[in-house]
Amino acid sequence: MKVVVELKSTLVDSPRVAQVRGLFDLEPSAVDHHVRTHELAIEEKPWNLGLITGPSGSGKSTLSKVLWPNAVLPKNPWHPAASLLDSFPTELGVKEVVEILSSVGFSSPPAWLRPFASLSNGQQFRATLALLIAQAKAKPSATPIVFDEFTSVVDRTVARIGSTALARIIRKLDMKFVAVTCHDDIIEWLQPDWIYRVDEGLFTWRCLRRRPEITLEIIRTKASAWHLFAPHHYLSTSIAPSAICYLASWNKQPVAFSAWLPFVGKGPATRREHRTVCLPDFQGVGIGQALSATIASMFKGLELRAISTTTHPGLIASRIRSPHWQMRRAPSLAQGSQGKMNLSHACTRLTAGFEYIGKAMPSRLARDLFRTQQG
Repeated sequence: MKVVVELKSTLVDSPRVAQVRGLFDLEPSAVDHHVRTHELAIEEKPWNLGLITGPSGSGKSTLSKVLWPNAVLPKNPWHPAASLLDSFPTELGVKEVVEILSSVGFSSPPAWLRPFASLSNGQQFRATLALLIAQAKAKPSATPIVFDEFTSVVDRTVARIGSTALARIIRKLDMKFVAVTCHDDIIEWLQPDWIYRVDEGLFTWRCLRRRPEITLEIIRTKASAWHLFAPHHYLSTSIAPSAICYLASWNKQPVAFSAWLPFVGKGPATRREHRTVCLPDFQGVGIGQALSATIASMFKGLELRAISTTTHPGLIASRIRSPHWQMRRAPSLAQGSQGKMNLSHACTRLTAGFEYIGKAMPSRLARDLFRTQQG
């Protein structure tokens, strides 16, 4: 595909303009005129993710607008006072909206109820991605989703994690998404099918590769560490004082927390998941799930069953797909053997029960992780 971008600007003379022309020996002209030709081979093969990159002022935004003039997010798509949920297309049900929000790594129901303007930059970034995907899903077209200044307003950790979460849902829905950005550090995380470097006029196809590894350091910690994660739990900010707690860090930065309790009931000795939270900036790449599965593996290595009950639709869907967990109770209102509710907090919402069936952690390693407490 050959694209000719022509830019014309009328230049208005003034005393200051005349002075600058004199200082820098600029030719007198009434019009500033630039023409540039770009060649992007995006029609050669199917694709889902593209990246237009280059330094500021290289013409990235102008090129994307010429290529896809209708793929522009409205300037003020968010209701100024209402929940951000109310800005999503009415063609989509609440379940679909929740699934899209969770898929881009924005898995905090309390934050969904707030106005867009009250969210952090990272949350606004994820919400905007979700809205673009929802709009494309509500009214499908051949035009790709185009996100100008992609990741420019968030820190680089959020940019990388968010790029991976985005790539996953775009490929799952078989959509087309074009990121326009001056940041090259997201390439290995976004894994675009093609890249066009505007300043070099260079177009390249890429093969899909694995994103960079995220290596977590997991330690046993005290319940007092919960205060960092409490505001982000989707149900409650409280925690049982007797909970056994674990903290996951990435590059020496706390990212996720998991607490477990003994299970009171018939059968073999069991531990149940009490609270597991991943901080918002790190959601969307499976960190919380990895921490949860690791602790469950530890308990299995100690010859204990590990179970979990959850009401979060995203977590339920993830665990249904996971080879490490088996559903023991489909989403329902929890009931006791006599048909009476035995969990007061589950009387008004559906919960699903799972048991960890993955590999057991080697017993020596499991004992060390269980006994060693830090923090």
